[in-house]
Amino acid sequence: QAVGAEAFVDFRVLGKGGFGEVCACQRRATGKMYANKRLNKKRLKKRKGYEAALVEKRILARVHSRFIVSLACAFQTKTDLCLVMTLMNGGDLRYHIYNVDEDNPGFPEPRAVFYTAQILLGLEHLHQHRIVYR
Repeated sequence: QAVGAEAFVDFRVLGKGGFGEVCACQRRATGKMYANKRLNKKRLKKRKGYEAALVEKRILARVHSRFIVSLACAFQTKTDLCLVMTLMNGGDLRYHIYNVDEDNPGFPEPRAVFYTAQILLGLEHLHQHRIVYR
C-alpha cells in the first residue's frame, strides 16, 4: 500500500545530520509513533549521497533486531527522501553519557557493560546478514 507524507503527523526534531533531520512522527491511521529520517534531495545530490541513502534503506529493510531500528516504510516528497523507522525510546547513548548527570558524566561499569552487550548484539545481527557497519 502506497504511503506518503500525508499519512504522518510530525512532532519534535530528535536529531540533525549532514543530509537532513530525524523527527518523531505519528501515523494518522493507527496513532503509532515512528522516527522519520528526512534526507534533503538537494543536499544528497550536492554531496553525492544518493547511493548511501539507498544502501541505508535496503539495510534497514533487511534487518530485524531488538537492537537496531528497522524500516517501517519509505517515501519521497518534492524535497525529501523519507525513511520511517521504529522509534527507540530513551534517547541516544550520547545523551545518557553527558546529560543524565551533568555534574558526573558517564555511568557505572555495570551499565556500560549492559550497553556494550546491546551494541555487540546489534553488530552480530548485521554480520549474520553479511553487513559490515562502516
